[in-house]
Amino acid sequence: MSIARRDFVKSAAAVSLGFIGLDLFCRSATPVLAAAPNNAGYGPLIDDPEGILALPEGFSYRIISRLGEEMDDGLLVPGMHDGMAAFPADGGKTVIVRNHEQVNTQTGTSPFGPNAERLGKIDRDLIYDAQSPCLGGTTNIVYDTRTGQVEKHFLSLAGTVRNCAGGPTPWNTWITCEETVAPKGDGYDLAHGYNFEVPATTTPGLVRPVALKAMGRMNHEAIAVDPVSGIVYQTEDRGDGLIYRFIPNEPGRMEKGGRLQALVLTDHPSADTFNYRNRDGSARGLNIPVRETLNVSWVDIENPEAPKDDLRFQGYGKGAARFARGEGMWYGNDSIFFACTSGGSKRGGQVFRYVPSRFEGKPEERRFPGRLELYIEPDDRGVLDMADNLTVAPWGDVILCEDGSDKQFVVGVSPDGQVFKVAGNQLSTSEFAGACFSPDGSTMFVNIQKQGLTFAITGPWQRRA
Repeated sequence: MSIARRDFVKSAAAVSLGFIGLDLFCRSATPVLAAAPNNAGYGPLIDDPEGILALPEGFSYRIISRLGEEMDDGLLVPGMHDGMAAFPADGGKTVIVRNHEQVNTQTGTSPFGPNAERLGKIDRDLIYDAQSPCLGGTTNIVYDTRTGQVEKHFLSLAGTVRNCAGGPTPWNTWITCEETVAPKGDGYDLAHGYNFEVPATTTPGLVRPVALKAMGRMNHEAIAVDPVSGIVYQTEDRGDGLIYRFIPNEPGRMEKGGRLQALVLTDHPSADTFNYRNRDGSARGLNIPVRETLNVSWVDIENPEAPKDDLRFQGYGKGAARFARGEGMWYGNDSIFFACTSGGSKRGGQVFRYVPSRFEGKPEERRFPGRLELYIEPDDRGVLDMADNLTVAPWGDVILCEDGSDKQFVVGVSPDGQVFKVAGNQLSTSEFAGACFSPDGSTMFVNIQKQGLTFAITGPWQRRA
């Protein structure tokens, strides 16, 4: 059952219900100290006779969506599956909202067919940028975890570009992020680089696209909402990107505008958090140990629409910290977790954890600041190979999708610091993307991006609980 926006504004307790599945078992979680041997989790991965997905003993998968299949609206499943979230729906059903990281040249994986022959099936006024048209967007899947069946499948947002990740909101919507700053012109009727909100609806049809311009125009990656404050946190997929927060004028109503800010390490202004090393092994810039807690403050960003793509330069000049390709982000354990894909001395990935102030976004925050810690940095590509999308399991594990250059895995990190494999891609070297759990905790959904496959994985998940 969805949580109405008015309930969100009225009561933080009601808001928290939207994330109860993520937070219920997480209250006692502790920071990860270091990567541990692969002897935790669910045991070793077992090769798939079909050569698709390696899973631990006792687990199985269904392919619930394939690139090019015809959907209920007469359109085709688009390609480049990316970030996802799963939401509760009436009758115990689950709605998955899924991104498609496409640009307007990928006609072979278009929802409208290779020659746009199916374009007449939708209202052109509901396409954000109808030039070509742009082929990014989202699809909704209505799924029954009890029967393992897809009940509906349809396009829900059209005409955007490179919808990479995003994040769920406590009011049952998905905020999808464009990972681009493509300007108007050169094949585009409109500027891109914005967030859009998509309802987790079971009714086929396109949402009217509204660019959430006050949230900033940048190379967006993902967002996470703190259900207590209603503040939205954002990553920026750049080698020198920042971490942002958006304080809405009306909690739960992103289209009503708000204030955009960037994260500052209070005692280390304009810090680099990359933990890169010089050739002699010495630290380049700030060297952040795993588990060290750093106080955080925030600086305002003017002109969030940034026609010159300069938000990160504005923020860094005011003292904001830079991060090595901020990617996946998720709320869980009263914290905001986010991945930096190329951080660490071997550039194999970092995961940070931000604990908001109990006065987040209020004047008292200066005396009681939020805190940032480096949650994990294995510096071993065999343990973690460039973390991208992430989620928090109902029992507290952080689940990471790899986007490296070799065999790719879904990786789990337990609250006590052990790192383990959850799934392996035996089909290709394509990245995993969009890992998330059904509201009942029975099923993990995940994509293999380039082959355009979405999986529903079931098994003894309760072992980790």
